Amino acid sequence: MSAPRLVGVLGGMGPLATLDFLQRLLDISGAQRDQEHVPTVTWNVPQIPDRQRALAGGGEDPLPAMLQGIARLNAAGATCIAIPCNTAHAWYGPLSAHSAAPILHIVDATVQALQAAPQPSQPSPARIGVIATRGALSQRLYQSRLEAAGLDYLTPTEQELDTLFTPGCYAIKANDIATGGQLLAQTAEALLARGATQLVMACTEVPIGLRHAAPELLALSVDPATALAQACLRHWRQG
Repeated sequence: MSAPRLVGVLGGMGPLATLDFLQRLLDISGAQRDQEHVPTVTWNVPQIPDRQRALAGGGEDPLPAMLQGIARLNAAGATCIAIPCNTAHAWYGPLSAHSAAPILHIVDATVQALQAAPQPSQPSPARIGVIATRGALSQRLYQSRLEAAGLDYLTPTEQELDTLFTPGCYAIKANDIATGGQLLAQTAEALLARGATQLVMACTEVPIGLRHAAPELLALSVDPATALAQACLRHWRQG
């Protein structure tokens, strides 16, 4: 008889985003009692070096610390692993190579959610505004998969990244939700003003900020953390 399925969560990037992901997993479970919730084991260690700074060439490599978390989750019996940090998926290859448990890919889960979602009636195809870190964009984590799926998109400008997104993201990490939410909402509004008809909140700090500062934008948005939680739920139910 196979062992029960157990979802491992490599968190800490940041810790608030990890808690938010676990809340998403609770929200979508449909559980009516404790025993119906998805079993998880979480490595929520925020001392993992900054992913954005590492990809910019000015920070410590986060891979060894992430590999430590992957090893702990495997040792705990995880049968799949979720990483609720989009930028961390720049290291998806080496992380997967060192994990016995399969690692779910947050971008693949998001593209699947985009393709499954009903499309609003409009004269032209949807254009997706991708709100992501400069590191994630430089690695083309979303662009490559969106192009492969035939989905149109646009991304923040360098100025929007410098003046709106990046300070907004780090404000959320510092638990200044009000400031961070306003800056991330302005990032979203800039993409909409330039032609986006739908948003992908491709940084796990973004939904936290928008829920506080601009909840009306959530109706136009796809949350990769929720898509990843749905993939975790499917994994557990298949067991």
